[in-house]
Amino acid sequence: MLDVIVNGESRILAGSVTVKELIQDMDLQGKRIAIEINGEIVPASQHSRVQISDGDHIEIVGAIGGG
Repeated sequence: MLDVIVNGESRILAGSVTVKELIQDMDLQGKRIAIEINGEIVPASQHSRVQISDGDHIEIVGAIGGG
């Protein structure tokens, strides 16, 4: 079990989880989002490789279009 902070709220994750798996778990796949872990941006090309660790602080920001 991993205890992480996602957008300021505590969240428990089961076992080893990648950024991609977290995005899927939160039903955010296919959306225009940016992920930051402990102050570092995680490029979309790395989402399937980057493992989330216990205690990580994760920020997920969605792009909003307008005009």
